[in-house]
Amino acid sequence: MKGLFTKEAKIGIVTIVSLVLLYIGINYLKGINLFKPANHYYVACTNVKGVTVSTPVFVEGFKVGLVRKIKYDYQTTNKITIEISLDDDMRINKGSYVTLVNTFLSGGEMHIHLNKYTSQYMKPGDVLEGRSAEDMMSSVSDNILPQVEQLLPKIDSILTGLQSLVSNQAIGQSLNNLQATTSNLASTSRQLNLMMGHDVPVILGNLKTISGNMSEVSTNLTKLDFASTLNKVNRTLDNIQQMTERLNSKDNSLGLLLNDRALYDNLNVTTQNASNLLLDLKEHPKRYIHISVF
Repeated sequence: MKGLFTKEAKIGIVTIVSLVLLYIGINYLKGINLFKPANHYYVACTNVKGVTVSTPVFVEGFKVGLVRKIKYDYQTTNKITIEISLDDDMRINKGSYVTLVNTFLSGGEMHIHLNKYTSQYMKPGDVLEGRSAEDMMSSVSDNILPQVEQLLPKIDSILTGLQSLVSNQAIGQSLNNLQATTSNLASTSRQLNLMMGHDVPVILGNLKTISGNMSEVSTNLTKLDFASTLNKVNRTLDNIQQMTERLNSKDNSLGLLLNDRALYDNLNVTTQNASNLLLDLKEHPKRYIHISVF
């Protein structure tokens, strides 16, 4: 029995076991479970950028398998075959396809897009169509970078304008003026607060007093007999009108005195004669005064 396990045989057995364990360990590190049953499918692609062995395969965001092998067909061009290993329970509808997506964090990924409009399924070993999805870097390179390149001269001119604007002395003067304006606003705000705390209550008190007086005046006005007052005013106006009519009429002494032209002329002549008499008396007093001496 001891002769069967010679030194060379032991070394061979240990070597074989080590190789098996190494193979299992390497596949385990790749995420491949050799003891788990799986189905193998093939994906025909033209570009496998970012895809490597053990690249995960997803269906609607759920991991269902790994890439087992990548083979390039040297007999033709633009033909690459990827062997993928999927869970044994995973079934793929006919007409489904696979997209290859490159991400920043996890690198390449493969996403299976199932054709949910059919109930017929592919068999293990069948070939799926592979499509290359536009990754973010290529999209940035093709769409954004040209626009950024066109914006660079404009940005340079804008920065130059900003530099000249910042170095302008008027900006400093404007900032000083703004600071002075802010100080004035703060002072005005303090004065306004002082007025609101001291003057405004006094004014409101005066307004309240005036409002009370106005209310009292209004109450007194409501107590007045406006009808009686208006009647008295009307009677007074009637009396004035009657007096005016009598003064304009000639059927009374005062009316004749004011409206008789002859009386006016007679009074005027009498006044003139009296004036002449006084003037003659002043000039010839001896005609009217006789002085006798005993």
